[in-house]
Amino acid sequence: MRDRTRYLYLAVIAAVLLGILVGFVWPEVGKELKPLGTGFVALIQMVIGPIIFCTIVLGVGSVRQAAQVGKVGGLALGYFIAMSTVALLIGLLVGNVIDPGAGLQLTDTARQAAVAEAAKGSEGDMVAFLLGIIPDTVLSALTSGSVLQALLVALLAGFAIQAMGAKGKPILRGVEHLQRLVFRILAMIMWAAPVGAFGAIAAVVGATGIEALKSLAIIMIAFYVTCVLFVGVVLGSVLWLVARINLWSLLRYLGREFLLILSTSSSETALPRLIAKMEHLGVSKTVAGITVPTGYSFNLDGTAIYLTMATLFIASATGSPLELGEQVALLLFMMIASKGAAGVTGAGLATLAGGLQAHRPELVDGVGLIVGIDRFMSEARALTNFAGNAVATVLVGTWTGEFDRERAGRVLAGQAPFDEATLLDEDEDEQPGTDSGDREMSQV
Repeated sequence: MRDRTRYLYLAVIAAVLLGILVGFVWPEVGKELKPLGTGFVALIQMVIGPIIFCTIVLGVGSVRQAAQVGKVGGLALGYFIAMSTVALLIGLLVGNVIDPGAGLQLTDTARQAAVAEAAKGSEGDMVAFLLGIIPDTVLSALTSGSVLQALLVALLAGFAIQAMGAKGKPILRGVEHLQRLVFRILAMIMWAAPVGAFGAIAAVVGATGIEALKSLAIIMIAFYVTCVLFVGVVLGSVLWLVARINLWSLLRYLGREFLLILSTSSSETALPRLIAKMEHLGVSKTVAGITVPTGYSFNLDGTAIYLTMATLFIASATGSPLELGEQVALLLFMMIASKGAAGVTGAGLATLAGGLQAHRPELVDGVGLIVGIDRFMSEARALTNFAGNAVATVLVGTWTGEFDRERAGRVLAGQAPFDEATLLDEDEDEQPGTDSGDREMSQV
């Protein structure tokens, strides 16, 4: 089955190239193919809730001390805040230096598009976001599509099983079997990836064409370069200093996930696979199960860079540059407002428009300048967010002593390949009630 999956991802690459061709040659046909990409993303989202639930229940329910879970969560959130701040400052620096919006002009079409995005961005606020974490029922958390709702219910279930002691072991065993079933379903869904990638790429190319890219090449290139430098220099340095892991080896290990994100423009499609791959790499179930889902809502490095540079771009393009104090206040608001939207394609654009509407309404029209290329920038956002969460999981595992560096070396060297058929280490499954971190800690 592993050999067959190699052909699957070659097919994804071929589908992306074919989608680009169709979008350019037959743009109307390309736009009609959008449901193929939408349907594939929906299939992935269908299993995210159950996967998060199973992973966290197994990780939290099997750990011996509840304080360990709190330690993992606290370290993760502290790191997320620090790294998002660094990303914000880098975006501010680059945006102020290159001033990419100078000389551009708004059009009526751009104004209309901006009004629509502002309406989307102003639909929610922080209170609604916090209340939205609480599901209507325990079971609805697994079906609503909300990562944070699934996270909350899974944590409660994990702590409850932990408090049950030996009586909770049969429940953990049942959750283990459910996890195997859901991962097997996910492996089956992945065979539809070429079709989804073809439809998604054909639709966006057919809708925007090449003209949108030409007129806004500066902001796109600057954004991509900034994201690459952030991942390579900032994340790479921190990963090596803390965990002694080479960033490029880690990114190569996650190559198939990056390809999946690139073709769908949504990091959420790779969330279940990231959890499985981090556990296979040597991170304990507890750390992977808490850090990855939480990071998808709170560790938005790519989104922070995007919001910063896009805001400065719009302010410059509309002839209303922002003072430094205004820049910081507006962008802090946007960074908070964007929490929970990491995996949603286009959420960054709505957050940008909503933030401008709330703080500087006269700049909202400028959002229309980047509507045409937001999909392409969305890919860079998603890839950067994903890389940041992968690095964060390794770092938190190292800080808590629940990262097996020896195993990671074997995995990254190709000596312990990831099982693409089941997404689980079947031969290394442990009995419920034992934390995989206990075994791993003895080897660090």
